[in-house]
Amino acid sequence: MYKLVSGGAHQPAITSRYSHLLKSLYKPPTPPLMKHPTKMQNLFITILIIFFLYNPSAALGEGTLAGGWKPIPDVTDPTVVDIAKFAVDEHNKEAHAALKFVKVVKGESQVVSGKNYNLTIMAADGGAGKNYVALVWDKPWQKFRKLVSFKGPV
Repeated sequence: MYKLVSGGAHQPAITSRYSHLLKSLYKPPTPPLMKHPTKMQNLFITILIIFFLYNPSAALGEGTLAGGWKPIPDVTDPTVVDIAKFAVDEHNKEAHAALKFVKVVKGESQVVSGKNYNLTIMAADGGAGKNYVALVWDKPWQKFRKLVSFKGPV
């Protein structure tokens, strides 16, 4: 009365008086997810890989955004002091002033095409030292440095 006939790879062929019911209940297995990714999925995965390669802080879960300002932990670092002295010298040339560099009070940096330095600098003008704020754009591999702004005393 019942007869089983070998079927294809996905669905066995069943012949019986209830075979039409059995066939309606059988569903072929679904292929695994991402067996054949679409072009959009490939693009999305590629963008994610590039993002995490060029922005490791996001992959590691650190809080600093790329391009954001980060405090400079050591304002006595020779590079930071050199940039601060450059800012005072450039300001003196542009404003025909005679400020003398004293020290870097605080600073923060931002990675751009090079680095921006936002420095609070103490400088003296013959009397007591006063604080000034300088923004310097530095690209050391091109030997390029530019005073973007110099404000103060603040």
